[in-house]
Amino acid sequence: MTASPLEAVPLTAAAAGLMRCHACGRLHAAASHGEAAHCERCGAPLHLRKRDDLARTWALLIAACILYVPANVLPVMVTRSVVGTQSDTIMSGVIYLWITGSWPLAALIFFASVMVPLLKIIALVVLAFTAQRRSTWAVQERTKLYRVVEFVGRWSMIDIFVVGVLAALVQFGALATISAGPGAIAFGAVVVLTMLAAEAFDPRSLWDPVHDWGTDR
Repeated sequence: MTASPLEAVPLTAAAAGLMRCHACGRLHAAASHGEAAHCERCGAPLHLRKRDDLARTWALLIAACILYVPANVLPVMVTRSVVGTQSDTIMSGVIYLWITGSWPLAALIFFASVMVPLLKIIALVVLAFTAQRRSTWAVQERTKLYRVVEFVGRWSMIDIFVVGVLAALVQFGALATISAGPGAIAFGAVVVLTMLAAEAFDPRSLWDPVHDWGTDR
């Protein structure tokens, strides 16, 4: 009788004596290269697993969580004109666009600048927590979640791009000037930190408990 996929013991690359290059994807024999070797194709360092990946991921995530609050509370754009100075946060900009009828743009900025960073932080926390607990729950789904997080992270800077474009275009000397506020710096730091956290996390560690559980039965 053929064993079902759930009953079959998963074979990881590490268990098969293989190492995959993070840069180009080429497989190498771990026995002939060792942990300190480099990829024969692109020269990138080879590791069976990223060293201290969970420690670095948690450190970057904690920093991102701390900066997420000022990123949404402090102004991201400061407008100075002859009539005064106006400071806008991400949410005040979303609200202004919504009440002026630009609700598609408001929804886009809200999703890309508020929800995406928050969901990315939550997803990375779930991945890091389950990997640290060596959970065998929904490994394939968690691996797909990591791929999604890794892909969408670069699209979280839309409001910073808008501020940068406005700052470059709306410079009328004594009439009006637009500059980035402290919230823009904090928000940019959140995006960079979450991208670094996703890069530091090793998704191969999600499969190690499944292989250990299967071989120990």
